[in-house]
Amino acid sequence: MERLGGEHEGNTSSVKQVALASLVGTTIEWYDYFIYGTTAALVFNQLFFPAFSPLAGTLAAFATFAVGFFARPLGGVIFGHYGDKLGRKTMLVVTLLLMGVATFLIGLLPSFETIGIWAPILLVVLRIVQGLGLGGEWGGAALMVSEHSPPNRRGFYASSVQMGAAGGLIISAAVITAVSQLMTEAQFAAWGWRIPFLASIVLIAVGTFIRFQIAESEAFTRLKEAGAEAQMPIVEVFRTRPKNVLLAAGTSGANNVVFYTVSVFTVSYGVSQLGQSQGTMLTYQLLVALVYFFTIPLFGALSDRIGRRAMIIAGIITMALFSFPYFWLVDTGSGPVILLAMVLALSVFQAAAYAPQSAFIPELFDTRVRYSGAALGYNLATMIFGGTAPFIATALFAWAGQSTWAISIYVVAICLVSFVSVYLATETPMLREGSDQTDERRLTASRSEETAGS
Repeated sequence: MERLGGEHEGNTSSVKQVALASLVGTTIEWYDYFIYGTTAALVFNQLFFPAFSPLAGTLAAFATFAVGFFARPLGGVIFGHYGDKLGRKTMLVVTLLLMGVATFLIGLLPSFETIGIWAPILLVVLRIVQGLGLGGEWGGAALMVSEHSPPNRRGFYASSVQMGAAGGLIISAAVITAVSQLMTEAQFAAWGWRIPFLASIVLIAVGTFIRFQIAESEAFTRLKEAGAEAQMPIVEVFRTRPKNVLLAAGTSGANNVVFYTVSVFTVSYGVSQLGQSQGTMLTYQLLVALVYFFTIPLFGALSDRIGRRAMIIAGIITMALFSFPYFWLVDTGSGPVILLAMVLALSVFQAAAYAPQSAFIPELFDTRVRYSGAALGYNLATMIFGGTAPFIATALFAWAGQSTWAISIYVVAICLVSFVSVYLATETPMLREGSDQTDERRLTASRSEETAGS
């Protein structure tokens, strides 16, 4: 029978290689994404929107951050289509290169003072290219690991894809912190912010080399050999699994909102409202990411024991319960308390819901449309809930008279959406069985037609 995880326990060395390649690649792509988010929070309002007030400039900078997320579903559709027709490995190399070139070019962009309105226009264009690349990245990486993994350890191995977000946050925070501490804030705003963008070209070269070394997944290879690929994967996924696309998007809503509220909005909030220094908030971000990197595989492994669904629901409930206490702790202005709040919100509660999703979401789709379905569902969530989170949080803060209660209510509302989505999804062992049976029937039918034709 065709399996989502084509490899067995005896081939765990190849699973580890694929997991490592996915971790390295996704770390690099998230590094590219996070340096944009951090610099947008710190200096882009001054460089690309200087005519605006500080609040309006920050909103404009976060709006360009959100633009990349609106491009991600399109990237999911494009790369999902070719990933389901040509293979997962090729698309992973292409998305990494696309993301890297766009990031490097952002580091070369002149400011508004130099070229006027063309500066923010070019920034938006390159941000869209970044979004297209990352939109195809997650689905391909999650599928490569999931389709190589043994079923009883899929949650653990697939969590390597989610660790890429933590790895990217660690490297980006470390690089930006180091650069910002080696110069004054004025120097960082003038030219120092470019260094992390330009340095990414080295990481891209390393990641591309590593990804060329891994093999295509066995599940897709069998499908390809049987000639059973979908001709129009995105059309087929909407015809056969439209509910699962929406459930995948809803499932990812809460972790997207909490992730970007903590990692992006809180950095800006700490500096502009709480009087924390830029270096201090970046250091907190780095420490949180370090803890996050190690809690993700722990929760991924735990999901193999108690089930993906139970693990995700536990994370969603705790995120909702902590939404008000989070800002109560942050608003104390005490550095250790702010750090504790960020660690609990992101590295514990959000990680519990986030870690299993790279196994949970691919299990919602069969091999023929797995890339398209997983990439589209996941990236719809990042578009609707992720990229807009810093912008919405800033707008709600202003609307509520510079109070955070409205942000907390927003987090609770999205957690409710995610809870309902996960509750309506069938438990993953059943999904895995149904997916495998569907794949097997299609492969058998294809082989029968070849035999009859001969």
